[in-house]
Amino acid sequence: MTAVPTTAMVLAAGLGTRMRPLTDDRSKALIEVGGKALIDHNLDRLAHAGVQRAVVNVHAFADRLIDHLKAWRGDLEIVVSDERDHTLPLETGGGIKAAADLLGDSPIVVVNIDSVWIEDGEPPAHAIRDLCDGFDPDRATCRLMLARAGRTSGLDGPGDFLMDDQGCLTGRRAAGAATAPFNYMGVHIVDPRPIYAYPETEFGLFPAGGGLWGGWAAEGRLHGFVMEGDWMHVGDPGARDAAEARLAASA
Repeated sequence: MTAVPTTAMVLAAGLGTRMRPLTDDRSKALIEVGGKALIDHNLDRLAHAGVQRAVVNVHAFADRLIDHLKAWRGDLEIVVSDERDHTLPLETGGGIKAAADLLGDSPIVVVNIDSVWIEDGEPPAHAIRDLCDGFDPDRATCRLMLARAGRTSGLDGPGDFLMDDQGCLTGRRAAGAATAPFNYMGVHIVDPRPIYAYPETEFGLFPAGGGLWGGWAAEGRLHGFVMEGDWMHVGDPGARDAAEARLAASA
């Protein structure tokens, strides 16, 4: 269907308040899990998938993160989108919109830096490539990478999405369901043009009111792909410790 995009957006501007005290002197992107900074886990995944260029937004402890990116030696061109002119980070949608001139109008991969995962298989499948390969822009505006709720750690909750046999997603709240079988993993492929056209400056993609994702889901244009493996959401110190233990057990 769709080749892996040449460009990715790496959302690294968050304040990391739930990760304190580990983020008292650094951004969440630089918290180490399994001996590697969170952002490096994701940059490595993108490079291995065939992405050529990563746009990274920065805000908290930006200078330290920029120095880290300059020293990174992976096979990616890295471009910084600096959000320090804003009092607070621009959220997921606003960060992408602010980087429009750097990202272009073609589909992009978007990753949050607080995701670490272990894929099944020998050798493991490549989830980012599979996510992109199944993206059909004639049918979908966005395709999310999902984890089965039973194979998720670091995220206590009733689940995010239900999915039909055509791959179309419905948010748990919109469906009126008490639970949902899939969690969003913080990785997706998207046509960014509707995000650029959104009238707000600071906005999330899937807030409680629905947002852009809610509208796309209602139109049948929000699709999903299930990664077969274990997903670790690294959102607080306890979740970081759990992820470290899981990675060590799989080594």
